[in-house]
Amino acid sequence: MSESFDVVVIGSGPGGYAAAIRCAQRGATVGVAEKNFIGGTCLNCGCIPFASASANWAKMQARKDAIVAGFRKGLTGLIQSHKVKILPGRAVITAPGTIKIEAEGSTNQIQAGRIILATGSEPIELPALPFDNRTVISSKEALGLENIPKSMVIVGGGVIGCEMACVYAAVGTKVTIVEALSRLIPMEDEWVGRLIEREFKKLEIDSLTSQKVTSVDTSAEPAKVALESGQTIEAEKVLVSVGRRPVVDKETVEAVNLQMSDPAISVNEKLETNVPGVYAIGDAVGTTFLAHGAFAEAEVAAVNATGGDEKIADYSLIPRAVYTFPEIASIGKTEQACKDEGLDVSVGKSFFKANGRSVAHNETAGQISAVRNNATNRIIGVTMVGSIVTEMIGTARLLLGSTERITEVSFPHPTVSEVLKEAAEDAFNLSLHNPPKV
Repeated sequence: MSESFDVVVIGSGPGGYAAAIRCAQRGATVGVAEKNFIGGTCLNCGCIPFASASANWAKMQARKDAIVAGFRKGLTGLIQSHKVKILPGRAVITAPGTIKIEAEGSTNQIQAGRIILATGSEPIELPALPFDNRTVISSKEALGLENIPKSMVIVGGGVIGCEMACVYAAVGTKVTIVEALSRLIPMEDEWVGRLIEREFKKLEIDSLTSQKVTSVDTSAEPAKVALESGQTIEAEKVLVSVGRRPVVDKETVEAVNLQMSDPAISVNEKLETNVPGVYAIGDAVGTTFLAHGAFAEAEVAAVNATGGDEKIADYSLIPRAVYTFPEIASIGKTEQACKDEGLDVSVGKSFFKANGRSVAHNETAGQISAVRNNATNRIIGVTMVGSIVTEMIGTARLLLGSTERITEVSFPHPTVSEVLKEAAEDAFNLSLHNPPKV
């Protein structure tokens, strides 16, 4: 007789393990299937950064690997402490409520009352720039190079491309970013891209925007990267970082006729797929491609899979964070999004160069912008660029939609967080330290 669970989660990344634990906390018997390592992409090859204080590459890699191994061991223990059974192997839904798990040449079949797909994502490969895992690489290989390359071209100036540019520039690699759009970090307001490009120049990172890579000649070392403009750049490594695509097992899709939206799994606001009893979350549904976005979806799917009735919250209220030098963080609506929607808004600004503690720390680059909806008189978006802003964005979330007067919210002095208050006050024309608006 095959083993049976109330809920089986396929994938143990941030969304998968969070969903498994929450289901167990709600009284379900739970199994979590994982074909690679517990923790998924985020823990094992995504979210643990390099140290930047030393250019001893071997020690940096060893430290990163030790941190990952430690967290993976801890997460494995945490999952098991909730009496969730770990099912190693490739899991495929073969029929509603039935899963086969293939591991080390053997196949096991299990039954599940509910199934949550949390199968993650993988780097997008461009047809003109196929990965060879040697010269033309993805972010996965970039995090495990044996030696520091002397030069690197990064194709794509989005989140991962800019983060990796900072990592390698910090250890002495000559980095060139090639971005097809008109600015770096194109998903945020224009000023963010301009500011980041300016700061990258200080790190000796070249940013070539409105440019496309047409081909890479790897027959010689260093490789020759050809641009659409006719320019050629030499580089030891070419990191293709143009985004990630959902990973969904084709056998599962065909077996249960799972409805797809291009490469992603189609779900409703309850994270339900078209197959009764099957839910999907995280990168597999292609919503945020963020670990904390997957956490939020895991909560909803887990509650619904165990008899509850929850709906996903406003995705704009999930913070966006970029770990560059300086950092970028945002939440809610950007100024451009408000303009596109025709909203009447006021934008408050404050700068780190005017903040005492930032000056004392010699971390003066950047600004914070707060967007106020003039119709409702509420803050509806905050965008930050500067030191430790990824630590402050959670506080910014608490300001969104609040009816409390910002002048009544006390921020300790001297702290870097005062820049956030200044920007919010400026959105209401109440800033004490900004000159009057004309």
